[in-house]
Amino acid sequence: MTTIRSLTAEPPGSVLGAAPDAAESAAAYRATGGYADATGPHELLHHLAASGLRGRGGAGFPAAVKLRAVRDRGLRGVGDRGVPDPRGAPVVVANGEEGEPGSAKDRWLLRARPHLVLDGLAHAASITGAVRGYVYLSDPEAGARVRAALAEREPPLPVEVVETPHAYVAGEETAVVRRIDGGPALPAAKPPRPFEQGVGGAPTLVCNVETLARIALTAARPDLRERIARCTLVTLSGGPGAPLLTEVPYGTPLRTLAALHGTGEAAGALMGGLFGGLVDAAALDALLLEPDVLAAAGTALGCGAIRFLSPDTCPVTAAADAAGHLAAESSRQCGVCVSGTRAVGDALYALAAGTAGPDTADSLHRWSRGLPGRGACGLLDAAAGIAGSLLRAFPRLVRSHLGTPCPMCAAATAADGRRRLAVPVPEVAAAPCPGTPAARPAPTRAPAQDLAQAPAAPPRTPLPALKGTP
Repeated sequence: MTTIRSLTAEPPGSVLGAAPDAAESAAAYRATGGYADATGPHELLHHLAASGLRGRGGAGFPAAVKLRAVRDRGLRGVGDRGVPDPRGAPVVVANGEEGEPGSAKDRWLLRARPHLVLDGLAHAASITGAVRGYVYLSDPEAGARVRAALAEREPPLPVEVVETPHAYVAGEETAVVRRIDGGPALPAAKPPRPFEQGVGGAPTLVCNVETLARIALTAARPDLRERIARCTLVTLSGGPGAPLLTEVPYGTPLRTLAALHGTGEAAGALMGGLFGGLVDAAALDALLLEPDVLAAAGTALGCGAIRFLSPDTCPVTAAADAAGHLAAESSRQCGVCVSGTRAVGDALYALAAGTAGPDTADSLHRWSRGLPGRGACGLLDAAAGIAGSLLRAFPRLVRSHLGTPCPMCAAATAADGRRRLAVPVPEVAAAPCPGTPAARPAPTRAPAQDLAQAPAAPPRTPLPALKGTP
């Protein structure tokens, strides 16, 4: 089971809150400054822009820019009397469909702190001028907690919970819009993007639930805006130990996170869920958990999921598991994605089995350079990135696998890679009934520790024949 650990003395502005192992009631949330309206929409947008808050869904796009784009698009539909047409007024969506198998933060947030997310959704609606909202998710328990929170405190705008079958691509923003509009949760061609034309044709903000949580925290404590923006939830897994969900500041060394999780001797990591690719041991020693630093090094923070490679885990097996998972999760809409992810996955599994031919490394190199950008969503890019990062980070290891079985891979390939990648949600007790003491499970949090924030660092190739339509 995934555990939760606080790394600070729980200062104001923490997404984890004071009791992350139990659902927060509306009364408890209000007692910490929640649901206050002291910070108006214009002032809040200023604070979000000044803090540099980035989205936590994976892309890391500046939150203030996204909010402003939806607001400005909605203002174009305002009539002569200054009143938006309800059919074209903006829509806000809390996106809690957590497709990355190594991440548990969004489902935990919806189960443990639904009021924090709903408060952030209300503030986002106030900024954009939205007249309706949605909470989009695939976790039934999270859905029940959100519905209970909505019943406990009626929001300032109509909010509907929309559930979808879990899938890697179901949380992509155009898939979110299609599902809310009654269609399948599959990515759509772009443009238009949701901020231009989303749910029901209206300008739509699709915002990750952690991003909304940090918007609500900033509204309550604008004096802590930088701290709120520069901390993030991370899910750490890999090795024999239990996965760990925690909140850390940007600038934390990757090796510090490995030690915190109990994999201090890790030989590398799978970064950003499945989107940041693989890094080696030298990168763990050199890199900080800082979006721009990681991007400059060819990797990514993504959704904040990091899977450390213990010394008895072969990076080739990790790459094969990740690519195989992506191939299985393809939405089958783009022929190049179906063929490309399958080709990458098959080649990596052949490497792990010691049956790869001498040209396998060259093929993986071509695919890593030529496949990105050719699908409707980022799934194909992630598969290509895994192949390219394995070649960059572990070139000698790849060569040693050509035609030669690897003992560590042989011991691991019999298992289902998708099961190895999955991370469960931490246990969260239900909120108590009014007037009833909370039933508390056994503590899952270690004693608070101080974690000093490290200083921030400054900021087409011919393809082999693939079946299908690009």
